[in-house]
Amino acid sequence: MGVALTPIIEKTVVDLDAFRGRTIAVDGNLELYQFLSVIRLRDGTPLKDEGGRVTSHLNGLMFRTTRLVSDHDIRPVFVFDGVPPSLKAGEIERRRAAREKAAKEYELALKGGDYGTAWSKAVMTSRLTREMVAEAKTLLGLLGIPYVQAPSEGEAQAAWLARQGVAWAVGSKDYDSLLFGAPRVARFLTISGSEFLPSLGRSRPTRPEIIELDPWLRSLSLTREQLIDVAVLVGTDFNEGTKGIGPKKGVKLIREIGSLDNASDEIRRGLPENLQEIREFFLHPPVESNPSIVRGPTDEAAVFEFLCDERGFTRERVRVALERLRPPGFRSPTLDTYP
Repeated sequence: MGVALTPIIEKTVVDLDAFRGRTIAVDGNLELYQFLSVIRLRDGTPLKDEGGRVTSHLNGLMFRTTRLVSDHDIRPVFVFDGVPPSLKAGEIERRRAAREKAAKEYELALKGGDYGTAWSKAVMTSRLTREMVAEAKTLLGLLGIPYVQAPSEGEAQAAWLARQGVAWAVGSKDYDSLLFGAPRVARFLTISGSEFLPSLGRSRPTRPEIIELDPWLRSLSLTREQLIDVAVLVGTDFNEGTKGIGPKKGVKLIREIGSLDNASDEIRRGLPENLQEIREFFLHPPVESNPSIVRGPTDEAAVFEFLCDERGFTRERVRVALERLRPPGFRSPTLDTYP
């Protein structure tokens, strides 16, 4: 879900060329989840191979991500979630319940011939499995695109990469990486320029955005620690939030009192008991501090075998995609040409 900070976010709308030559630490799990959500047939069914294995996530990686690489020289480093923190147990359960509810509504809509509603509900049933993540890593390895396995939250690891200068920005639709200290977030790095909104059952046009953490904090007159307190009031993946307090009201309150430590008894009653644990996780999350990020060559023969022979992808489409990745600048295996 991520923290809902949209009303107070300050962003710069740009074109994809603004990211040309930039290394982006991509929230891998969220990216695959989005592929699973929107790459579907008319009735909402995800793409599958002859054996019934879902392939929507592989389709997105092969035909969308490689276009960002070849057409716009965007240099992704995918970052995948590790073991979720115990803090997230409530959010994980909420997502499971939401998927089950959407699955029932999908079946009802499908039986009634309402394909529009069925498709929108199907989007909400998407579930990213360990097998799908493993398949994505296999394909990325064959394409020569680097990835990092985080010990815990992928966005925390991606934020660390950006803070260390390994990446220029975190690529994520969510704002959580800002709480983890990412100096810059890149949103909507897509070719299509649209985002599907399941709750409304429609798509909206989008353009790439950049959010700069430090200028934004200065405009809010907040520190990062205070922003975390605002997020706790609004609600994060680790707590439900305080009833009646949204982002704007949260910012106003924290400006006035400085910290949730100074909150009134009324506000305190709505705060999580593990407030300090949540703060500490955002400020000092577990990360891999010595990740190997080296771009390798594309193994075209292995890609054909993995996608076409094993999963039924069309050889011509795969061939065209692989041809886009053949310029020498992409195939260099050295980190020097992959800043």
